[in-house]
Amino acid sequence: MNEENVQIILKDGHPEYAVIPIEDYRRMVASLGDIADVAAIERALTEDKAGESIPGEIVDAIIDGVTPLCAWRLYRKFTLVSIAERAGISRSYLSQIENGNKPGTLGAYRRLAAVLGAEPDDLCIRMREET
Repeated sequence: MNEENVQIILKDGHPEYAVIPIEDYRRMVASLGDIADVAAIERALTEDKAGESIPGEIVDAIIDGVTPLCAWRLYRKFTLVSIAERAGISRSYLSQIENGNKPGTLGAYRRLAAVLGAEPDDLCIRMREET
């Protein structure tokens, strides 16, 4: 930002406001957003000290044979009806996805993941059986 383009407005003899060109303002706002994003990422990495990205309760449920989507739904305490409504899909379609009777579309998984606070990939993980 070029200080020559800044207009200072005084109140009672003291600087009260700074008026800057709109492009300088937009760059400042974008920079602040970038700084906030970096801070949020650093907080998330700091809070995730154990390196876990999936809560243990969900992992345990999946190991016990519950589908990942169902495990996440139960962990977040959603009913089939409530999550289906929030994700904009029918309850019966959600039930078929959870039970493995339908594969589910990428769009459906994205909407469900957004409601559950998860990644779409986390909802459709299939554990391989050991042979």
